Amino acid sequence: MRKFDPWPVFFKREWKRNWPFLVGFAITGTIITKMSLGLTEEEAAKSKFVQHHKR
Repeated sequence: MRKFDPWPVFFKREWKRNWPFLVGFAITGTIITKMSLGLTEEEAAKSKFVQHHKR
């Protein structure tokens, strides 16, 4: 006799509840990655944020 596997049921239920968070997290991560990869060394050197955190 095959045992019942609860994981597919769990993931289906949780996906319905959590998809907005996961999609928002993916979009935010993509935007941050694109912006940080587009930053040149010259722009980074002028940045107040980088200067403040550079030790």
